Amino acid sequence: MPLTDLSPPRATAAPHPALEAAGVVAGYGGRTILHGLDLTVGAGEIYALLGANGAGKTTTLSLFLGFVQHRRGRVRVNGADPVGDPTAARRQLAYIPENVALYEHLSARENVAYLLDLAGQPATAQAVDEALAAAGLDAAAHGRRVSGFSKGMRQKVSIALALARKVPALLLDEPTSGLDPQATAEFNRLLGLLRAQGVAILMVTHDLLSAADVADRIGFIDGGRLVEEVAASGSERFDVRALHRRYAGQEAQR
Repeated sequence: MPLTDLSPPRATAAPHPALEAAGVVAGYGGRTILHGLDLTVGAGEIYALLGANGAGKTTTLSLFLGFVQHRRGRVRVNGADPVGDPTAARRQLAYIPENVALYEHLSARENVAYLLDLAGQPATAQAVDEALAAAGLDAAAHGRRVSGFSKGMRQKVSIALALARKVPALLLDEPTSGLDPQATAEFNRLLGLLRAQGVAILMVTHDLLSAADVADRIGFIDGGRLVEEVAASGSERFDVRALHRRYAGQEAQR
């Protein structure tokens, strides 16, 4: 599918969720963080995971990245086990942390080309520029060093990389933190582009309004368990006031 084709993929029955955690118990050392986590994200779906600090959000991302091993349960990334076959699992996903790490002395174009080479997916200069354009980065910035880029521009470089790699799953850690409303709206537009390409997106965030604007489902994690899940419905999508009461109540209990 061309990078600029934003039409939704054909609806086909997926053999498995793109991201799956079933009955997962996991933690660090002798400390258990996740207590029976059940979470799935399907192809072409944006899932926002909210919760108080220490609730298990970051550990959930680390689970899919293979950075933490689970003691019980099942974890899969597009069918691959991130612990049993980490190389296969990592080929199935892209990860954009809160603070995007790029090669500061390289241009946006050079960063994407080099990172694609490292991933074993070399691309032509034209394909790299198409990915950067699809991610919304101005053509004049393609050849500029990223050392002077804003957070929003750096995210566009990372989105371009995900587009060029054609990964089925994307993990995001606090993607709208530090972005102004215009940059947040632009980032959400890019997530919609990826969703239209069939990418499964798991977004960890504290930004309830942004989550309500873009997510198909919102889950609340507390004490390492998914305690509530709400799906978008109707033209209003979510009852933001009800979500805020739920989220504020969870924060107050901490």
